[in-house]
Amino acid sequence: MSGHNKWSTIKHKKGRADAKRGKIFTKLIREITVSARESGGDADSNPRLRAAVAAAKIANMPADNIKRAIQRGTGELPGVTYEEVHYEGYGPGGVAVLLQTLTDNRNRTTPEVRHLFTKHGGNLGENGCVSWLFSRRGLLLIERADGLNEDALMERALDAGAEDLDTDDEDYFRVYTAAEELHVVKERLEESGVEVANAEIDMEPSTTQKLEGKQASQMIRLMEAFEDHDDVQNVWANFDVDDADLDDA
Repeated sequence: MSGHNKWSTIKHKKGRADAKRGKIFTKLIREITVSARESGGDADSNPRLRAAVAAAKIANMPADNIKRAIQRGTGELPGVTYEEVHYEGYGPGGVAVLLQTLTDNRNRTTPEVRHLFTKHGGNLGENGCVSWLFSRRGLLLIERADGLNEDALMERALDAGAEDLDTDDEDYFRVYTAAEELHVVKERLEESGVEVANAEIDMEPSTTQKLEGKQASQMIRLMEAFEDHDDVQNVWANFDVDDADLDDA
């Protein structure tokens, strides 16, 4: 198959998916609010909101928090207005990087994003410079476990509506879906007894850039810096690193 965005798996290996829960909740609340503002507060008729609410439930966000975020989006409660801004650029070694942000002040966010690129050996590019390398897909991470047979998982995944199964990673199976089918496939897999570690919209690159040594460490630090930025909702990149370099990052 084509390359994949390895960062989604690396986050789990490094434990970042469970770290800084308050920051994660803040990002999820922004996404729910913006989704509800754009297309209404009914998750059944608003696919983006449905996906955001599902992600919030995976993160164990309380139902009251989700409800209030929707109400801020629909105007039932007062709230900050966020603008969705996308950035593209290059990391160490020419790695392609995509950023999705939700900001209440683009004039603050843009120079901060540029600074993080520069600080970690990359540079901010023009819109369209790397986005053509990526395609939007749904991604489910399933931990490899005793008794979880690859062939059986493939059969269950395809029966659930998945498009592909990647077995290259030694810790996780990566199940790919059409973006709009992500949470349908997740629910069907869970109903069949498969435990899903994470479900998210992924930007899959057509090719990957292998990094080693210092460049690998720089790239991981760049990705972590973007993850820690309050305005960054998602970051994707087309790099690949060996586990040995990951351990040193």
